[in-house]
Amino acid sequence: MDIVNQLYYWTDHVLYYALIALRLWALADCLIRKSAAFPAVDKLTKPAWVAILLVSGLLGTFFSSPYSPGSLISVFSLASVIAAAIYLADVRPAVREISDGR
Repeated sequence: MDIVNQLYYWTDHVLYYALIALRLWALADCLIRKSAAFPAVDKLTKPAWVAILLVSGLLGTFFSSPYSPGSLISVFSLASVIAAAIYLADVRPAVREISDGR
């Protein structure tokens, strides 16, 4: 039984820090993109995306913890991962295409 508990412990920790890395990647990428590129591709403005990613990332990080069982799947954690995934899958490619000049 101790092996199963250790597996849960390490899985929770790896998942917790991987989700933090995902949120930070989305926020950092948003910060380095040009503000003019966002409206040019018909997306929300850069300050709006920064606010969404920052607030959801903070709530998702601080309301989830690998030390309390089940908290990694909190509403805030899921919402922050969804916000980061939407930015990375939809907004980032469009803004990147405009700002890189391709």
